[in-house]
Amino acid sequence: MTDTVGDVLLARLRDWGVEQVFAYPGDGINGLVTAFGRADDDPSFVQVRHEEMAAFAAVGQAKFSGGVGVCAATSGPGAIHLLNGLYDAKLDHVPVVAIVGQTERTAMGSSFQQEVDLHTLFADVASAYLVEVNVPEQLPNAVDRAFRTALTRRAPTAIIVPADVQEAAYSPPAHEFKHVPSGGTTVLRAPTVVPPDDELDRAAEVLNTGSKVAILVGQGARGAVAEVTSVAEVLGAGVAKALLGKDVLPDDLPWVTGSIGLLGTRPSYELMRDCDTLLMVGTSFPYSQFLPAFKDGKPQARAVQIDLDGGVVGMRYPTEVTLVGDAATTLRALLPRLSGPTDRAWRETVESNVARWWETLDAQAMVDAKPVNPMRIVRELSQRLPADAIVAADSGSVANWYARLLKVHGDVRCSLSGTLATMGAAVPYAIGAKFAHPDRPAIALVGDGAMQMNNLAELLTIARYAHRWSDPRLVVCVLHNNDLTQVSWELRAMGGAPRFDESQALPDISYADFATAAGLRAVTVDDPDRLGAAWDAALAADRPTVIDVHCDPDVPPIPPHATPEQAISVLQAVLKGDPDARHLVAQGVRTKLREFLPHNG
Repeated sequence: MTDTVGDVLLARLRDWGVEQVFAYPGDGINGLVTAFGRADDDPSFVQVRHEEMAAFAAVGQAKFSGGVGVCAATSGPGAIHLLNGLYDAKLDHVPVVAIVGQTERTAMGSSFQQEVDLHTLFADVASAYLVEVNVPEQLPNAVDRAFRTALTRRAPTAIIVPADVQEAAYSPPAHEFKHVPSGGTTVLRAPTVVPPDDELDRAAEVLNTGSKVAILVGQGARGAVAEVTSVAEVLGAGVAKALLGKDVLPDDLPWVTGSIGLLGTRPSYELMRDCDTLLMVGTSFPYSQFLPAFKDGKPQARAVQIDLDGGVVGMRYPTEVTLVGDAATTLRALLPRLSGPTDRAWRETVESNVARWWETLDAQAMVDAKPVNPMRIVRELSQRLPADAIVAADSGSVANWYARLLKVHGDVRCSLSGTLATMGAAVPYAIGAKFAHPDRPAIALVGDGAMQMNNLAELLTIARYAHRWSDPRLVVCVLHNNDLTQVSWELRAMGGAPRFDESQALPDISYADFATAAGLRAVTVDDPDRLGAAWDAALAADRPTVIDVHCDPDVPPIPPHATPEQAISVLQAVLKGDPDARHLVAQGVRTKLREFLPHNG
């Protein structure tokens, strides 16, 4: 039997090492679906509950594997549903390839059912590479270029294949005019880029003259752990981590100050506030107000930035030297040029601030709440976190507790929708992580808003595919407080407005009961003293588990460096009749006091 374009497309995916395609079927990809039926589960068609979840799962798999995630959807509504996950990939610089169906060529341009202008639809999100395969001979070059571009540009790409082309008999490109062959699926190796010697000398001069050096690392420094550590030791620096770089360095290093920014820690804030020199590595952290001060273009700190992408250097802070190169090789070239201060007072101050902060967080997490303090959920997890765990966090108030309280150690990997900050990514991220690493435990930290929005149904996907994972542990922890908490606090802190029940209150449901009905293990926790045991059982279970924790929405996710204006806005909200006013004030005061009196019970 002659191979169809759909058959050859799947063969090409196999050549690229693709083992799963996260997808949902529809008649716009019937030719592809029938090819999957002939492919003997190679690659696997992983049926999620919604195309948006397919894209998120592909992003999660790519983030945690270092390879390319692949998703597929039918024409029209299916293609539209992919967009949110693909924008997540674009903004977080993740390689994903989307394969999308389209109506038959004979019907194009006739406003046929489910026909939308896919070129316009994907023009921005897949701007790195977008192609429509209109004849079989196009296919090899289109697929190979989509993968190469996704990998080298760290971006989503899209391949549109009309339904009739998928079912057409395949014929390869010929050796003739306007036929374009492909170079094949050769393994791509990232180039080693090192800045010129004179630029390295200039950077070393800046760093060597600093007596209070701060380092900020992002996800671009993930392959440079040893080099960042060595540079920090030589310079006596403290190191803060951008949100997407949370797993770059372990939190058990005494000079690692943790996350920075709106979800950041006090020692990271103090590090940037008091430093005289700043080294940024592999990050385009967007919130410049959390970097050292500058006024009228005159920065408080002399700054050096290292990034492989020359388009982002100098974008967030007035940098004196910009080094375009990959993090590890650039830092290795820089290290012999560094001398560092002889006085270690700055490093000692940083370490003291970090130690005090962890004491503060422990004290804050143990503050009584109604019924469970959400901070304690992540604190109890941190004390039990397996050294090879993969953690995905959702957007919302849960991101605050993840950013500040989760202690990364060993080979722990973790991520979230960092730049798009979309709700609903955590559970499909964890699913993608399990397919990338079936031998490692995965954990999703999710608020009940995201759970109800689009993650609840994915418990069915977990139940369906759990038997494929050699390590069956996938834990979904739901922070159940019946409130869209992050927005409630934003209303109070930014707008001085009371919480509005019609927009903020969520319908109550037992996530544990739903999980049990889906065939998963589940437990409900409404007593803080049962949290530890719940985590222990889930991390020792022989199947995926949902922990449904009833927690307090009035524990404030306010940053430790909250401004007086924000405090006044919250007070204004209370005075205007916030429905939780008395409890809100009590929880806020009791939690904030621990920041200044961490030893006071």
